[in-house]
Amino acid sequence: MIRDDDRTPGFGVYVHWPFCAAKCPYCDFNSHVRHRPVDEQRFLDAFAREMATMRSRTGPREVTSIFLGGGTPSLMKPETVSGVLDAVARNWTVPGGIEVTLEANPSSVEAERFRGYRAAGVNRVSLGVQALNDKDLRFLGRLHDVESALHAIRLARETFPRLSFDLIYARPGQTLEAWEAELEQAIGYAVDHLSLYQLTIEEGTPFHALHAAGKFAIPEPEHAADLYRATQEVTAAHGLPAYEISNHARPGAESRHNLVYWRYGEYVGVGPGAHGRFVEGGRRIVTFTEKNPEKWAGLVEDHGHGVTGGEILTRSEEADEFLLMGLRLAEGIDLARYEQLSGRPLSSRRIATLQEEDLVAPVGNSRLRATSTGMIVLDAVVADLAR
Repeated sequence: MIRDDDRTPGFGVYVHWPFCAAKCPYCDFNSHVRHRPVDEQRFLDAFAREMATMRSRTGPREVTSIFLGGGTPSLMKPETVSGVLDAVARNWTVPGGIEVTLEANPSSVEAERFRGYRAAGVNRVSLGVQALNDKDLRFLGRLHDVESALHAIRLARETFPRLSFDLIYARPGQTLEAWEAELEQAIGYAVDHLSLYQLTIEEGTPFHALHAAGKFAIPEPEHAADLYRATQEVTAAHGLPAYEISNHARPGAESRHNLVYWRYGEYVGVGPGAHGRFVEGGRRIVTFTEKNPEKWAGLVEDHGHGVTGGEILTRSEEADEFLLMGLRLAEGIDLARYEQLSGRPLSSRRIATLQEEDLVAPVGNSRLRATSTGMIVLDAVVADLAR
């Protein structure tokens, strides 16, 4: 049973499996295609060793959530997943029933593997569906079709207590009516959680070059904003309100791991290209690791970790990050915690101005949230408050 949410920021462990069967043209995550079988034992050993090094830096901690992301973690054998979770438990305290999420692509889903992941301790799966029509799935470079996506959803619902899946909207030529119909269809399949992202053109991706060359167009900002508003309205009407800009859940089914990020908790990042943020010696530090999988594994074998950089955050930087992450949430931010981090309260004058513009709203006497209008221009709201 997933433990009740007490709104504490928490401590998460993120493990990055960097391999994919194919690279999607919109993706700027650290993912790699290998045409020979991956040496899973080598990477499992490296994960475990890097965790031990991180444990020496964090000290004893109780884990709030574990997330296996990528890449495509569902390409791992269940035995590898089991080994990863065992390594987490060897290094930190893992209470029974915490959220353990594994990302999966419908093209790599098999019933036997799903049963193996469940037996290993995974209790939540996040499926990268991305679209519910075959034309757009081909455009997005996905290896699955709608039929295989629905098969994966059915298997996940039968196997795991909790299921989420992702969709991308604001796709080329997508009308408001088409997106609303697709969203209604998705809600009919989802158990308790949907992640709904606007298509963005990231520098360095194939889509960036194609878009720059005029090969396709994405919706204008005004139409994208209409799609966003429709997303909020349809999901709320069906009992999956937004608890964060892009994430929707039935009450109590929010992603505990992502709440660690948005509530500005601490987390360890393990694996190629993983980032971490945790308190060491009384200061919040940032770590990031070598992105190339084989180079990362070599570094771990030689030095006990693949960390290639990091920084110690100033109080001002911590406060800015807290604002940026926390105002993404419908619950908003704790004003006293902001003052604790920054050493000063938020400007009451700026808050009043943003309230007049219907961009922020108080939550009782102790919290502040962005309104639905403010969410659309959140970067500007955060920049104004942080001045």
